[in-house]
Amino acid sequence: MPEMAIAWAAQESPAPEIVVLNDDLARELGLDAEWLRTPAGVEFLLGRTGVADGDATADGTTPNSTAGNSPTSAPYSPSAPYRPVAQAYSGHQFGHFVPILGDGRALLLGEITDRNGNLRDIHLKGSGPTPFARRGDGLAALGPMLREYLVAEAMHALGIPTTRALAVIATGGRVQRERVLPGAVLVRVASSHLRVGSFQFARAHGGDDVVKRLVDHAAVRHYPHLLDLPEADRPLALFDAVADAQADLVAAWLGAGFVHGVMNTDNVTISGETIDYGPCAFLDAHDPRAVFSSIDGQGIYAFGAQPRVLEWDLARFTETLAPLYDADPDRALALAREHLAGFRGLMDGRIRDVWRAKLGLADGADRADAVAVDAVVEEWLAMLGDDAPDHTLVHRALTLVAAADGRDGDSPDTVEDALLAHFSDYDRAREWLAAWRELSPDAESMRRSNPIYIPRNHLVEEALAAAGAADATQPRDMGPFHALLARITAPYVTSDNPDDERYERPAPAEFGDYTTYCGT
Repeated sequence: MPEMAIAWAAQESPAPEIVVLNDDLARELGLDAEWLRTPAGVEFLLGRTGVADGDATADGTTPNSTAGNSPTSAPYSPSAPYRPVAQAYSGHQFGHFVPILGDGRALLLGEITDRNGNLRDIHLKGSGPTPFARRGDGLAALGPMLREYLVAEAMHALGIPTTRALAVIATGGRVQRERVLPGAVLVRVASSHLRVGSFQFARAHGGDDVVKRLVDHAAVRHYPHLLDLPEADRPLALFDAVADAQADLVAAWLGAGFVHGVMNTDNVTISGETIDYGPCAFLDAHDPRAVFSSIDGQGIYAFGAQPRVLEWDLARFTETLAPLYDADPDRALALAREHLAGFRGLMDGRIRDVWRAKLGLADGADRADAVAVDAVVEEWLAMLGDDAPDHTLVHRALTLVAAADGRDGDSPDTVEDALLAHFSDYDRAREWLAAWRELSPDAESMRRSNPIYIPRNHLVEEALAAAGAADATQPRDMGPFHALLARITAPYVTSDNPDDERYERPAPAEFGDYTTYCGT
């Protein structure tokens, strides 16, 4: 769809060097990780060269890719072997519509079929300015790119749909932000980069014909069952499919204590994957009002607000698609309202499913005592809201109670006391515990739903500082980064190393309030 992208080439990096490479993801994509570490492989990842003799893939084949080649950041040269593009999209940002956003500092290198037969995008962030840069420099600093690598891989390990990080490459250049920082490029992998904002751009700049073709493209890419429907029924069915996928996603965020921080419509994917981790964070204390982003002073995208923000974003999506729902505008509007009205019940149900699983009551909706299950869930959430215990630790403590077997042979009473210590009203907590036990919670289900390790904000910052993310002249120590990565990519497995208990603990008091930044 040429209306949706501009052919462009990546800016040349003065001294590119791989800082971290995801070997497992490379293998999943059918790429030879060792070749990617060679100068030719680095150039391939940066979109600066073609593939010679099929070297890029582990089996000697050439990936199905459309990358590009040019000595400077410039329009694509027709003689180049590959053809990267900057994708166009619009978006509502903090409620305000921006008709042209697009990849201001990013490029889609191309698509590759992975070992499971799935089509995946290979995408760069920080690859230089494009026509969508809006006076920005098009660059990225090392810290935010390493941060996205850590958090995206943690989300994948938690089982939450997400874009993935294939590599972070230091460019050898400098980026001017509040101070001079080392530059870097993130190589990102996604099921696609289609967003609600993609459809908003198609509507604003192309009209019905482009939106129709984009609907079919999205169906082929993500929801092929929609192609069995009559063409006229596909737009509304696509809305339902995206709403369903996004409800699952945001419910999973809540279970993990994840705050995205910038849920604009251009960050709502059609695939249902998490994308763009700029100002994200994880809860320490459970607080529905928690906000970390420096640009969200009004708390629009607070932790507990995320389901309703998603509903608002989906309203913008159905507005975009509605002219295709029916030739009669009144009937089209009625269909849009009807299907959007059903979303709140869908979203609330998915949230209840997540909390039931975290409490070991995953089958609660089908039980004869479903009313009692819901009452226990609601009271648990009320206790969390009143006392703000550590989100991860309190659910881990509850898991240990369910197992009746604490670490190091702790007695059940000791484990129970550890849980009750999270709450100020001891009698209320004990009463809740008794009601919960009456429901026979499944400890094994809880182990799969309640992680031990998450990318705690202070540990992420510690790893980035050691990696020299804040100082272009500092030597790079990747040890803390890899140690943290090892823990958060095995989030449900207790480490045998006693020193790794530090990865379970919340931030020390001296860490203070945490503020995140987009990194642009």
